[in-house]
Parts: sequence; structure tokens; C-alpha cells
Amino acid sequence: MKTFQLMENLKFGDKDPHAEPFHADREGRAILFTLKPGQTIREHNAPSTPVFLVILKGTGVFSGGDGVEHTCGPNTLLVFDAGENHIVRAIDELIFVGVLHGSPLAQK
Repeated sequence: MKTFQLMENLKFGDKDPHAEPFHADREGRAILFTLKPGQTIREHNAPSTPVFLVILKGTGVFSGGDGVEHTCGPNTLLVFDAGENHIVRAIDELIFVGVLHGSPLAQK
């Protein structure tokens, strides 16, 4: 078993959101995202895997492939289908974990 303290030693980018992979293996990866108020993760997708986001702290606006914006806060799980475009914008200090199946390590 491995354990991770997600809310310790947090790093935030001055201009852009910060993404810190804290676990990656052939089965998948988990990434800790930290955003200051107003920071945005531009539209993107994970072409071959669903994306699971768990909000730990703060509030953000999330939109998926349909373009509908949802304001979400702590204790929320968001699920984006494989290949589904999505955007994130922090309303206040936002911290969430993204989990993806598979990893670039699987190709090595």
C-alpha cells in the first residue's frame, strides 16, 4: 500500500495552474492540481481514458463536451468520458485530484 498526503506542501503557479503527478504506473496516474483564483486550465482531453476529478478544496467552474458550465466544490466527483473536451476555471483557491487509467509509462 502507498499513501499520499495531498494537502501538504502545496505548490501554486504564479501565472498558470500547477499540476503535480504524485503517482504513475502502467495502470494509471493521479495528478494533484492547484489553481489560484481566476486561473484556467484550457480546453483539453484525454483521448484514450476517462478522467475522474475529485475536488478537495475550493470552488471552480467545470465544463465538459456539451459546453454547459457547472460550479462545483469540495466532495464532488466529476467524470469526463474518454476524448471529452473539458475546461476548468478557479473561482477561489482550487485543489483537486485527477485520475486517469493508463499511463505514458505503459508504452515504455
